[in-house]
Amino acid sequence: MIKVLLVEDHILVRMGLSLLLEKSDKIELIGEAEDGIQGVSLAKELNPDVILMDIGLPGIDGIRATRKIKELNPQIKVLIFTSRDSEKDVFEAFGAGADGYIMKGASPEQTISAIETVNSGAAWLDSAIAKLVLNNINNPQPSLSKSGVTEVTNSNAGKTQYGLTDREMDVLELMVNGLSNNQIAETLVITKATAKAHVHSILQKLCVGSRTQATITAMKEGLV
Repeated sequence: MIKVLLVEDHILVRMGLSLLLEKSDKIELIGEAEDGIQGVSLAKELNPDVILMDIGLPGIDGIRATRKIKELNPQIKVLIFTSRDSEKDVFEAFGAGADGYIMKGASPEQTISAIETVNSGAAWLDSAIAKLVLNNINNPQPSLSKSGVTEVTNSNAGKTQYGLTDREMDVLELMVNGLSNNQIAETLVITKATAKAHVHSILQKLCVGSRTQATITAMKEGLV
């Protein structure tokens, strides 16, 4: 069973989510919080596997709460569950350590699937959010080099910049597609230990602390 903590300030939304989670035979709802401060406190007390976290919370918002929770216990997975779809909120959430981002308009099946996905260690991006991120990648802001020549970052430059090997680029692409270490191993016909080693190396080279942050960095930098 996946132990889930729900952090949501709107009582009707919280009640609806509670009913949804309690119907699942794969999830155990172990607690509910109505603000960010209480969410951080319950995360420390209950040690959930996954936290379903709203952003617009009283006290401290969901992004700050996520950062505090990850500082306390990086192993806890945080799935942002919100109606906000701005680029700023998305990247700030992942920058704080969130493991997934799903919109409140998602179906019950999608919500359960997102919880299971982040619990397994893979990233989850709502389709609407993925389009936003990809749009940001496909329309990069040009920058001026020291010589005044306009430059646009591309995947080859990113590969060179981060020192990723060809095999690590293959693994990174599968990570972005949401595959777990076991699935990566099966896809590339390598051992699970080798897949795990590649993922660890990628995290180090990208200077990030989680698969989700690696995914976001890869997408922002145009590595995949």
